[in-house]
Amino acid sequence: MFIPCDRGGDSAAPDFKGFTLLMPAVSVGNVGQLAIDLVISTLDMTKVGYFYTDCLVPMVGNNPYATAEENSTELSINAEVYSLPSKKLVVLQIRSPFIKNKYRPFCETLLSWVKSSKCARVVLLSSSHAYQRDDEQLLGTPLRYLLTPDLEKAVGGRVKELKWKEMEKVAAYPGISDTDKVLHIPGGGITKLLFTESCSEGIQMAVLLKFCSEGDNIPDAFVLVNYLNEWLQLIKSEVNPSSQWKIPSSWRLLFGNGLPPALF
Repeated sequence: MFIPCDRGGDSAAPDFKGFTLLMPAVSVGNVGQLAIDLVISTLDMTKVGYFYTDCLVPMVGNNPYATAEENSTELSINAEVYSLPSKKLVVLQIRSPFIKNKYRPFCETLLSWVKSSKCARVVLLSSSHAYQRDDEQLLGTPLRYLLTPDLEKAVGGRVKELKWKEMEKVAAYPGISDTDKVLHIPGGGITKLLFTESCSEGIQMAVLLKFCSEGDNIPDAFVLVNYLNEWLQLIKSEVNPSSQWKIPSSWRLLFGNGLPPALF
C-alpha cells in the first residue's frame, strides 16, 4: 500500500488523479530501474511516499539521488514514490528483487492502488533476454512496446506516428506448431503478469522494453529512457538527448566502488 511521507506533520496523501504512473519491472540487467533513476534524477522529482509491501526483499540505503553532503544521509528503502505535478507524473522506483511466489500479490496490490489513486495510465519499463529472441525479433530495433486495449484506443495513433515495433508473439510449441502463439517475455519479471492483469481489468498500461544481456547495462538504460522520451517528451529532444539525462550519484557504486562514508 502507499504510505505518504510525513512532512512537517502533514501526512495527507497527494492527489494523483489523471497522472501517469511510471515504474520499472525488476528484469534482466535492471534496465528499467536504471532508466527510472535517470528520470527521477534529471527531473529532480520529490519523494512523496513509500510503497509498503511484503513482496519485495527488504533493504535500506542512503539517498541514491544525493546532490550534497546535507541530503546524502537520507535513508531510502526498497519501493519509493516520487512526484512531479507540473508534468502530472508519478514514479514508483523498485530497488530490490521479488520474494518467490509474490508476483501476483504485488500486482494485485499495485493495480488496486492505481485504481484508488485514479492514475490515468501506467507505463512499465522492462527488458528481456536478448539471447532468447526468435528469428523475427532479431530483425531491426531491439526496442518493443505493448499497449492494453484501453490505452490502444487513446494513444494508438501517436504510437503509429512514432513507427514503433510491437512485441511479437512467439510459437507456444516451437518446432511442433507455429499456429498457437503466445506473449513470451523471458527475463521480464512481472512484466507479462502485470500487463495481462491490466488488460483484463481495463487499466491503461504501456510496456516499453529492450532486449539486452546482463553486464554493464547503463547504455541500455539510456536507450530505453530515450525511447520513453520520444512519446512522453519528459525532456526536450535534441540531436543527442542522452547528454541531457542527469546521472544520479549512486551510480558511482554500481561496479563495486567503496561505500560512501556518509552511510556510517
